Amino acid sequence: MNLLACDLGGTKVLLGIYEKKNNEPPKLLKKQKYKSSDWDSFYDILDNFLNNQLVDSNSLVACFAIAGAIKNNSAQITNLSWNISSAFLKRKYNFLKVELINDFAVQIYGIPNLNETQFKIIHDNKSNLSIKEKDFHTIVGVGTGLGISRGIISNKVITVLPSEGGHVEFPSRSKEEWEFKEWLRRELKIKRVSAERVLSGEALYYIAKWKLEQYKMHNHSLNKILEQASQNSESKRNIPSVICEAANLNDELINQVVKFWLNAYASYLGDVALHELCYGGLWISGGTAPKHLQYFLSDTFLKHFFNKGRLNNIVKTIPLRIIIDEQFGMYSAACRANMLLQKQIKPNDYS
Repeated sequence: MNLLACDLGGTKVLLGIYEKKNNEPPKLLKKQKYKSSDWDSFYDILDNFLNNQLVDSNSLVACFAIAGAIKNNSAQITNLSWNISSAFLKRKYNFLKVELINDFAVQIYGIPNLNETQFKIIHDNKSNLSIKEKDFHTIVGVGTGLGISRGIISNKVITVLPSEGGHVEFPSRSKEEWEFKEWLRRELKIKRVSAERVLSGEALYYIAKWKLEQYKMHNHSLNKILEQASQNSESKRNIPSVICEAANLNDELINQVVKFWLNAYASYLGDVALHELCYGGLWISGGTAPKHLQYFLSDTFLKHFFNKGRLNNIVKTIPLRIIIDEQFGMYSAACRANMLLQKQIKPNDYS
């Protein structure tokens, strides 16, 4: 009897078979990565994976971490028009147990099982706190969007607390941030600019476009890339990787784009630390985190993170860590599946 774990997003799907462990984290046995846009449905992907791995599905406990809201044990992947139902999965594959869960909510279940190769400490807190205070954790991650997950992790139980904190109003701290916020409002024809609009992976596309217009750099090589991205949603999703690669080549304009984005993200994380008072830990997750590891470990990051005026001493009591395991979503789904199996608990319906 093994575990099936899935991290299902609009861009890629990660599937893995894990060995169940009674008192240890699940052990990965097999895995496969799929490009979502190459397939007509998620069920086609799952069929392919199970057939390739020669796995008997009726011996599996399955957890599917999905980039989207879960309602009535069903989910829809907006970018792909995929409908996924836990009842259909149970009926079609005859899993022992099956659960759908939001891809950020599931990460709370992975936190207690992390080993030292999966994360790095940015800032630690050695002050005396009660055990109860240390139970509260928050995860923030940038990918296509800006996700937040909160949870209470104790020896007896793990409780996930939903959040839409990525959609709070973006608070501009400087004239430059205010100018970009106003430009973005006009560009997108919206009345309100949320934090996700400025801090998500997709936001890098708009920050780059704004900078190019600002400096009238019509001949910059990035113009052609942005033009292609404006006409193709898949190219747009690849913009963060393109910009990260260009930044590594010391392109001055791209460095400004990344610096603007990262400094705003650092300040936002400081706001989250104050809002949540997550003395167990604030965890930076998401696909962009490992790409900017050097920045997150720098004094510049901590300067913007701690800069909270009269309350900066409180922020300094929040332990801050960054998850560098790019398969952490799938791993967390395996941890949750292991809980479903070991504790004989019923799957939840997460909205």
